[in-house]
Amino acid sequence: MGKRVVITGMGIVSPIGNSLEEVLESVKNGKCGIDQITKYDTTGRKVSLAAEVKDFDITKYVEKKDARKLDPYSQFAIAAATDACHMAGIKEEHDEETDDRERYGCIIASGIGGISTTEREHERGMKRGYDMVSPHYIPMAISNMAAGHVAIRFGLHGYTTCTVTACASSGNAIGDGFHYIRDGYADLMVVGGSESSITELSIGGFTSLTALSTATDKNRASIPFDKERNGFVMGEGAACLVLEEYEHAKNRGAKILAEVIGYGANCDAHHVTAPHPEGKYAAKCMELALKDANLSTEAIDYINAHGTSTHLNDLGETRAVKSLFKDHAKELVMSSTKSMTGHLLGASAAVEAVITCLAMENGIIPPTVNTKELDDELDLDYCLGDKARTGKINYAMSNSFGFGGHNASLVFKAVEE
Repeated sequence: MGKRVVITGMGIVSPIGNSLEEVLESVKNGKCGIDQITKYDTTGRKVSLAAEVKDFDITKYVEKKDARKLDPYSQFAIAAATDACHMAGIKEEHDEETDDRERYGCIIASGIGGISTTEREHERGMKRGYDMVSPHYIPMAISNMAAGHVAIRFGLHGYTTCTVTACASSGNAIGDGFHYIRDGYADLMVVGGSESSITELSIGGFTSLTALSTATDKNRASIPFDKERNGFVMGEGAACLVLEEYEHAKNRGAKILAEVIGYGANCDAHHVTAPHPEGKYAAKCMELALKDANLSTEAIDYINAHGTSTHLNDLGETRAVKSLFKDHAKELVMSSTKSMTGHLLGASAAVEAVITCLAMENGIIPPTVNTKELDDELDLDYCLGDKARTGKINYAMSNSFGFGGHNASLVFKAVEE
């Protein structure tokens, strides 16, 4: 029997709010964070909508001169991790004699890393010569640097890394951190993901791949499970969670928000971008998570679906749930919060983990907003509507499935009253 792993802190920067309080209110009220792209001129482009972060001020966390040396994805990660650590009672300043952090680590994922910095420095190199690019370019762009900055900020001397598994990235980060503590290698791990890919090149790449919605109505763009869905909407932001060994948290007097009890990870090994059409290995991934949690399928009350609003994903995930959960598939509730946040790529699983834990704590079920008419085979309870539903969640699952066939499923348990 491994050690119990609890969540003692959470932080978030997202298209629907930059604090737990803001995000909770947005989820309760079904707020959609999608709007016109403001980061560049979309005239003549097929895609004009995205879910941008609004009113974010990095100078609340770092000095303005230092912020200039950080790609936005690192800025988002530092903000989310700082809020999560402070909530957990972990401060930047500490006495290493009495607060040994050699058993504190960090896994912060990013699917793409600092792509806006790469685009800017490539343009500078084209104009001025490549020996004239910024000396800060490499440490701003590489995907592991968000984890590095957070570790430096909080003196986390334990295992620190970055998972890069496309849209499953932060699901793997949370799951790997959970197992690392459960198996006795660490006392505390700061885990999550960050992404800032609303850029001309990134949007262009996904557009040419025909993965993005070309809708012009922001309320009909990210519509998971809807008959008229035609692609996902790019989002940006970050979320981090502080995972902690139960006795360690108890001894510190930390407030326990939820418990992580199961994690499954595998690969479709089917196609570079398309999921397995029957959801065969997505179902197996969920089964692995339930086995890890020592739970039956009947125990799950809610699934935060990967639910990207693409034809293949929504159909494959629904088939996977029906295949594994059988009759209970019609009893549980499944929703896609990407209908509100858009798809944050490598940060999506962490954002959805935070939303799921907020839902468990506050007795609500997040809605799938703006979805009107379900596709023929999509016949589960997707919590449709423009507001959250009242409902108790004791056990929740959160799914993330990425390009390359990477699958990750997490199981959370509510705090017992």
